[in-house]
Amino acid sequence: MPIVNSISKLQIRGRHPSRPVSILILLVGVILAFTLFFTFGLPPVLRDLREFTTELPQRIPAVVAKLKRIPMADHIGIESVAQRTEGALSATAGYLFTSLPAWLSHMFDILTALFLCVYFMLEGEYAYHFFLSLFSREHRPRLNQTLLKADVKMSKWLLGQGLLMLILGVASIVVFGILHVRYFLLLGVLMGLFNIIPVAGGIFTILLAALVAALDSWTKMAGVLIFYAIYLNIENGFLIPRIMRSSVNLMGLTILVSLLIGTALAGIVGALVAVPTAALITVLLEEYVVQKA
Repeated sequence: MPIVNSISKLQIRGRHPSRPVSILILLVGVILAFTLFFTFGLPPVLRDLREFTTELPQRIPAVVAKLKRIPMADHIGIESVAQRTEGALSATAGYLFTSLPAWLSHMFDILTALFLCVYFMLEGEYAYHFFLSLFSREHRPRLNQTLLKADVKMSKWLLGQGLLMLILGVASIVVFGILHVRYFLLLGVLMGLFNIIPVAGGIFTILLAALVAALDSWTKMAGVLIFYAIYLNIENGFLIPRIMRSSVNLMGLTILVSLLIGTALAGIVGALVAVPTAALITVLLEEYVVQKA
């Protein structure tokens, strides 16, 4: 809704877009972003993965021949280790390639959540007033004020976190592209998306990006690590204090636990609504449970 409201305030030929038109513009932007990602981000990975599974049996003998030149190599069973490694890598690569359709099937869950969001954006006010009507008249004003407060804080948090994710994603794509890191578009998108997970998300994605860069050269790997170290200092010292200052104060542990619970209960859809739900619960606890001096 904050994005929809922002679009509604724009002037297009002297007129402001209505709410349905604003929602349509937002959906078109989201669909365009996903289309660009699946068009340019995934094909290079799938192509290299297919080539890897095809060429792996031919590369193993050459690697074994080089390893046999190492002193004492015969005593550690290089050939048996190579055979097991070949089987494990082939199985892993084959699983990753064949399981992609199963992962893409989860897009149905995301589309379902998207349609629910559209309906709530169009008719959410009626559902909200019906929800308030379930409570007695004397409790409605306080609950209404609390929920409106939660709405404002959740909106600010989502916009702030989304902006941080966008900044990291765009910066990563630009830097990885300049460094000519493989799959720079996919890695940049992952860097931005996983930025919602405190600490663990950043560590996982930067290690993945560094590993991919190391496949080409140690210099690229060093460049990736230096970039992330510089960005981390900029984010903690400049971006977060200014962007997240007025949002609801959610601890990193709260975000992580909410994501784990949401994913366990409802998969991808649960993860999408986990953090806003945690923000809502935090505001309700502050209003009704926490004893104020």
